[in-house]
Amino acid sequence: MSDSLGDGAGQPTDEQCELYRRWARADVGLSLIGEVQVGPRYPEKPGNLVLAENRDRAKFEQLAAAGSEGGSWIWPQLGHAGALAFEPLSNPAGPSALDIAGLRCRELTVAEIEAIPQEFASAARRAKNDGFRGVEVHAGHGFLLSQFLSPLFNRRTDGYGGSIEARCRVVVEIVRAVRGAVGPDVAVGMRINSSDQLDGGLTEDDSAMAIEIIASEGLDLVDISGGTYFPGAPSSSDRQATGPYFVDFARQVRENVSVPVMVTGGFKTFRQAHDAVASGATDAVGLARALVVDPDLASHWFGPEPVDPVFPHFDESPPGGVTAWYTMRLADIAAATQDHPDRTPQDALREYDRRDEERIAPWIRAFGAAE
Repeated sequence: MSDSLGDGAGQPTDEQCELYRRWARADVGLSLIGEVQVGPRYPEKPGNLVLAENRDRAKFEQLAAAGSEGGSWIWPQLGHAGALAFEPLSNPAGPSALDIAGLRCRELTVAEIEAIPQEFASAARRAKNDGFRGVEVHAGHGFLLSQFLSPLFNRRTDGYGGSIEARCRVVVEIVRAVRGAVGPDVAVGMRINSSDQLDGGLTEDDSAMAIEIIASEGLDLVDISGGTYFPGAPSSSDRQATGPYFVDFARQVRENVSVPVMVTGGFKTFRQAHDAVASGATDAVGLARALVVDPDLASHWFGPEPVDPVFPHFDESPPGGVTAWYTMRLADIAAATQDHPDRTPQDALREYDRRDEERIAPWIRAFGAAE
């Protein structure tokens, strides 16, 4: 999840360290820090971390150490929001120019695209130097690399658009560059959509082909998820009834690649997670909201009698309200507080938006205004 716990200038905070320390101490095997930006020009939100050359290395080292307590692992999820960049801080850009309801962006030039693999590689090298034992390249959820993979958003006619081989070209180049930057002793994973769940978007067949192509470039983990944050698109949880979302697709992928596979999305019970692994569909299970409602979930599931988390039920929510509720709950865990037991999605969205507004000025002071 995008925890949005940075200080508004791309640096980790003590609260963020506490969040990942809490999970590490509760036996989580691997924590992924959602939306760590490879540069400051296209952030998802102003609470993102930025693995920039002038970062505060001591703070990043502190975060890496906190998430590694007790033998746990912690990786930054390297991202670039592209067309979904936070507009007050960016001039959003994607593989193709878009002008649709709620979203406008310009088209990246070939020279800009050719520079992106080195941006990811440099960020990965910095992560290694700061003590992280792995990184995850984020190619899902509608952000830049997901945009390149999707024919709905990638309408290019040059070497970066058209066939699935061309659409995944920049991702291949990024993974290859990242592997070259960190060497063989640092893990490299990739999150990718099973599909966009949008008419005309990335299909499961194309995603499976892309995974086979990219996995051969030195990946250590394929993390399968789905859906997109494009305006107006329903979330995966809105489209699914009950149970995990992408297990059948993960099973198909696992049969065709030698890289370990993880599936993320919709796991709510111990039995669901256990059965997904025991059936051979996946090597690992990724959890997000379950670990928010119960930060000690890993310990509870490995006790004598597994105890499942109790999820909140909301009768109504504005768009983005439930996501905001879980994001603000991350802030509660990080601060070790239970001060908001009656928070509604509407309350959470107001808190979330207000916090973003407060971070705009610090971001601009640190990185300058959007070009």
